[in-house]
Amino acid sequence: MVRSDISGIFPFISEDEVFLLSKEASRAHELLESGSGAGGEYAGWVRLPEKTDTGELERILTAAERIKKSSDTLVVIGIGGSYLGARAAIELLNSPEHNLVKKDAPTVIFAGNNLSGSYLKRMLDFAYDRDFSVNVISKSGTTTEPAVAFRFFRELLVEKYGAAGARERIFATTDRSHGALRKMADGAGYETFAVPEDIGGRYSVLTAVGLLPIAAAGIDIKRILKGARLEREALSERSEKNDAWRYAMARQALYRSGKKIEILACFEPEFRYMAEWWKQLFGESEGKNGKGLFPASVEYTADLHSMGQYVQDGERLLLETFVSFDSKDELKMPGDGKNLDGLNYLTGRSLSDINRAALKATKEAHIKGGVPCIELSTGEINEETFGALVYFFEFACGLSGYMGGVNPFDQPGVEEYKRNMFRLLGKPGF
Repeated sequence: MVRSDISGIFPFISEDEVFLLSKEASRAHELLESGSGAGGEYAGWVRLPEKTDTGELERILTAAERIKKSSDTLVVIGIGGSYLGARAAIELLNSPEHNLVKKDAPTVIFAGNNLSGSYLKRMLDFAYDRDFSVNVISKSGTTTEPAVAFRFFRELLVEKYGAAGARERIFATTDRSHGALRKMADGAGYETFAVPEDIGGRYSVLTAVGLLPIAAAGIDIKRILKGARLEREALSERSEKNDAWRYAMARQALYRSGKKIEILACFEPEFRYMAEWWKQLFGESEGKNGKGLFPASVEYTADLHSMGQYVQDGERLLLETFVSFDSKDELKMPGDGKNLDGLNYLTGRSLSDINRAALKATKEAHIKGGVPCIELSTGEINEETFGALVYFFEFACGLSGYMGGVNPFDQPGVEEYKRNMFRLLGKPGF
């Protein structure tokens, strides 16, 4: 389970200012559970961990095994919530260098999340000499970035395997009954998985959107769902003891006191894409109507040598949320008779202890420098912890959005650049 320690904000704001928001948190909790709030028709993720479709789950696992047996590479095509959750899981649980490590699962590469021709060519060149499959993820099938990439990879599949062979290597995750990709998949005979109608993209990690590529990467998705289910149970309590309430109330109280930016910090490099997913989750959910904390992230200790100066001494618009994991690594600091680097005082200490000391020291320094700090502590890095973190952040985000007076489940602002781009490219009707 995820635990929220908000004691690091009280040098800057009173406990009363935080806990007076408990009535708002209670109301937001009710809106989420009942689906009666703004955008509630997209709150199906709230109960998802306790009502997983076992038939769909077995189909996902069967498809993942097909991919493993037929392909040494899986190309995941999607953008935003259609790929960030899967990439977060794969990098957190298999490491950012997962494609360089020998394992009994395909190499996973990601395409369709940008419009860079040089990037797409590198991905195509990488796949060219390999046996590969494609998981294309798009509710509509017309989102520009994944649609462009899918055209290229579909053409390459047909070139390598013929139309029939390509059909067996394409897995489409899309709307259950509507949209261009659904029509294309039904016409061509691709195996399909449904994007639930009541779950938006950034909340869809625990559906086929995230679970199929995660399973194909050799990760136990049943354990992920178990972690989410346990976190769901833990967050059912409607009181100030609820850790998601505490996180949401702390964020909202600090925002109302003038903080404008929330930095998510972690001392594990594997967490990088988890932070990218978090940024989309909170940015799209809260950033509207002229409101919302700006979500940013740092990777410590590396960024202590770049962004650390600003966090410590820059403009005091920040709050910082640390995510900490338990660790039981076996790496012990070796001794050195000459001690030229001056590190013998660490001899015999585990790297996990040293890393934890760095987190504690950083948190103390930043609080002293004027930055309110929250710490979210979890278990060891594993499938259950990933599932718990996903559900915790989703639930806290829904709470915080309603407390902030916005619809946490729409994203009207993302359409403006698309209209301009379509006009500049000469799309009919624009």
